[in-house]
Amino acid sequence: MKRPITTVAVVGIAAFSLALTSCGSGGGGGDEASSDTIRVAYQKTTSFTAMDELMKKTKEEYEAAHEGMTVELVPIEAEQDQYFTKLALMNGSAGTAPDVIYEDTFQIRSDAAAGYLQPIDDYLADWDQWEQYDDGAKQAGLGDDGKTYGVSLGTDTRGLYFNKQLFAAAGLPEDWAPESWDDVLEAARTIKESNPDVIPFNIYASQALGEATSMQGFEMLLYGTEDELLDTDTNKWVTGSTGFLDALEFYQTVAEEKLGPDPALALDAGWGTKVSTELLPQGGIAIALDGSWLPSNWIDGENAWPEWEQTMGFAAMPTQDGGGDGFTSMSGGWTLAMGANAKNPQAAFDFIAQALTFENALMYHQEAGQIAVRKDVAASQEYLDYNPSFEFFSSLVPYTHFRPATPDYSQISANIPRATESIFTGQATPQDAQAAYDSALVGIVGEENTQAG
Repeated sequence: MKRPITTVAVVGIAAFSLALTSCGSGGGGGDEASSDTIRVAYQKTTSFTAMDELMKKTKEEYEAAHEGMTVELVPIEAEQDQYFTKLALMNGSAGTAPDVIYEDTFQIRSDAAAGYLQPIDDYLADWDQWEQYDDGAKQAGLGDDGKTYGVSLGTDTRGLYFNKQLFAAAGLPEDWAPESWDDVLEAARTIKESNPDVIPFNIYASQALGEATSMQGFEMLLYGTEDELLDTDTNKWVTGSTGFLDALEFYQTVAEEKLGPDPALALDAGWGTKVSTELLPQGGIAIALDGSWLPSNWIDGENAWPEWEQTMGFAAMPTQDGGGDGFTSMSGGWTLAMGANAKNPQAAFDFIAQALTFENALMYHQEAGQIAVRKDVAASQEYLDYNPSFEFFSSLVPYTHFRPATPDYSQISANIPRATESIFTGQATPQDAQAAYDSALVGIVGEENTQAG
């Protein structure tokens, strides 16, 4: 959904627009882009540099092949929710709007509906590489109108990381395979008793981490129950479900028994980066519920951790009581999309196509820790051999779930971290947090579009 612009946001737009003149690389200058300049906006963080590397490589290749064209790179250095906010500010003006956008799949429908993106079906029809993408990957870029707005960069899954050395010291098995939520909590309790200086279990809970809290945390629990956010049979949003309450009560247990991080640390916007680049490598966390991309931080670069293969174990996240499929995961992914204000749409698409050649897709999948969506990359031995974790996280695909692909999901999802944070900080009971979520949900979609769980 397009966010209303407040007075503070107006000031932010002015400041951010001024910043654009200096943060782009490659010669666009100023705010007004021309038809011979392609402005490319994407996310970059301390722990996520793979897109920056891909965009720099693609810029060099594209400019060499297209004389007279200039690519202006605009890396937005921010965590996920802050990235979405800054991108929305850029899209708020035709003068600052990007031609090519690093776009989360769950934002495609809302941003297309808001007029930030333009369909690319005509270009895909003439692109001989489109046949390399499976149907699931093609679905990822669809808008509500059935048109395609983005090309998938890859997908991901989520599971449990555990430190085998800390487990051994606590008398826990090196081949740990929990079969229920209680098994996860019991392992965390055992770690706490064995080593009080270690964070037993990390699950994201803060509003500052936004969708990371919703997807890596809460939804990994909810979709392991018999309930979901949206009933796909009736296409109605669910209120008052037992599974929703049980997931919040899991958070309450972690908080009350101090099995997780201190809230003062966990509420920081940079907590996710700290977990992946500092605490896990330094043995400061025993168990972490997180995404498949983490090992990509450890293979090389400034966050290289040569010992990670010997130190870290992986386990599928169990369902609440081991029922259903026994395990659960969540999957998402990102795309390259074309901005609605692109002055030279063909050039913008040509840049996207160059970024997604077999060679570039292979490089990105390896360095970003992505599950491949191009058939030729997925079958490549070079891809399979690059990262020993690929096989495990790919094995979670049969158990995975996807967020509701609706334009209002992002607005609804923003209320999940409000609920989890209120519990994690002791400001609300699970019942009160669920009631607040339900009230916000009804306010967004209307009571006629909800049903009792």
